[in-house]
Amino acid sequence: MDQLYKQRFSWNLDWNLLRTFMVVVEQHGISKAADFLGLKQPTISAALKRLEQHTGQVLIIRKPNEFSVTRAGQVLYTECAKIFGSVSQLPSLLDAAHAELRGHLSIATTSHVISDHFDDFLNSFSNAHPHVTYSFSVSESDEVETIVSQNRASFGICLLSAPPKNLETLVLYREYFGLFCGARHPLFEVEDIAPEDLEGEPFVAFQTEAEGGPLESMSRLRARLKLANSWRGVSSSLNEVRRMIMANIGVGALPLHVAKQDVEARRLRQLPPYDDLPLVNIYLVSNPARRQSDAEATFLSACVAELSAIDITERTYEA
Repeated sequence: MDQLYKQRFSWNLDWNLLRTFMVVVEQHGISKAADFLGLKQPTISAALKRLEQHTGQVLIIRKPNEFSVTRAGQVLYTECAKIFGSVSQLPSLLDAAHAELRGHLSIATTSHVISDHFDDFLNSFSNAHPHVTYSFSVSESDEVETIVSQNRASFGICLLSAPPKNLETLVLYREYFGLFCGARHPLFEVEDIAPEDLEGEPFVAFQTEAEGGPLESMSRLRARLKLANSWRGVSSSLNEVRRMIMANIGVGALPLHVAKQDVEARRLRQLPPYDDLPLVNIYLVSNPARRQSDAEATFLSACVAELSAIDITERTYEA
């Protein structure tokens, strides 16, 4: 692109085309995007063609039974997500004109985050700032990281394989994971269970237990115990992993403090080993490149201050 064209690009661009393109990518097709937006398919196709003409790039490969995003399309989609993430912040930023702290906090979280310390903080913060509103969305941990990186949420709560270079992190709490079976499992009523009794047992798993994932330590534990070679059930949701364990689809891993109530109610039983269990960090993540509203900035600084004042050993949950 020549310099003059680059300078005029943003002025000549119909920004609605970016929104349409973003929906096409996220819906994985033109017809699905049309249904999502309540428009006709030719309208979506024409919008996509106009955007490709304006950018001078092929953005999507569309053939019978094939839909794929080109490299240029992936770059544009990433930037579109950042743009719409910034636009979504405008209402909160405009609320800064009010004398009392106002605004909205959008928090993307992995499933079944249970922390008394974080709940205590939410309680004190909401009491101190009654005009702040909240929304929580549940996604897989890697998707939470992406959402925060793309400025589509104020903060995220998730597991991490490694500290991301572009995000700031705080260990919200730590939890131990153990293996469990349900009341339908033959070992449930056995008085003493030895580790070798688990050899060959079918298992269910979190998607994040894969190699390189934040719960890879559970995979190593299963290998050490010589469980079955491959999972029988998998999910990104703790509730669904719990359901599969209770249904005896297989044994599976759960945080000890989350499973405690089910153990006491005799719906679950912890299996060996009972010592040297995997210890997993749950992080609060934020994007330093985000232009935070007053509500977001106040929330983050208060959360970091309050939780950092509590020793990490107190924020480590066992059974």
